[in-house]
Amino acid sequence: MNKVMKIKVVNRGHQPLPAYATEQSAGMDLRANISEPVVLRPMERRLIPTGLHIALPDGCEAQVRPRSGLALKHGITVLNAPGTIDADYRGEVGVVLVNLSDADFVVNDGERIAQLVIARYEKAAFIEVESLDETERGQGGYGHTGVK
Repeated sequence: MNKVMKIKVVNRGHQPLPAYATEQSAGMDLRANISEPVVLRPMERRLIPTGLHIALPDGCEAQVRPRSGLALKHGITVLNAPGTIDADYRGEVGVVLVNLSDADFVVNDGERIAQLVIARYEKAAFIEVESLDETERGQGGYGHTGVK
């Protein structure tokens, strides 16, 4: 059993707090907190408010990720996926949605529009050197292993 991290939240909206749908879910659903429906036209992007303000522990981030059902069924995704919420951010959590389909999509109040995943991260310091160690891959980039 994983230890549960406590995260302070101010809910200035009227939706319930994010919660895990199942015991082993990685993400919690974020809901639109809007006073009237928002129409996303094809290729249009909009910032959708959630009403939530969070205080993450130092060394953690919150990742805003697309919901697979919205992506598959409607072509709706999070534009900057995953969007990162830093531990020192105290503003409202917003979700940048984009409509990649050829039809209008209506976002309704309370609709589950994204997932929020909490993740720990490491700080890094770059150390400038003259060369790097050799590896089997070397400088092979995109598509270097071919198609099987």
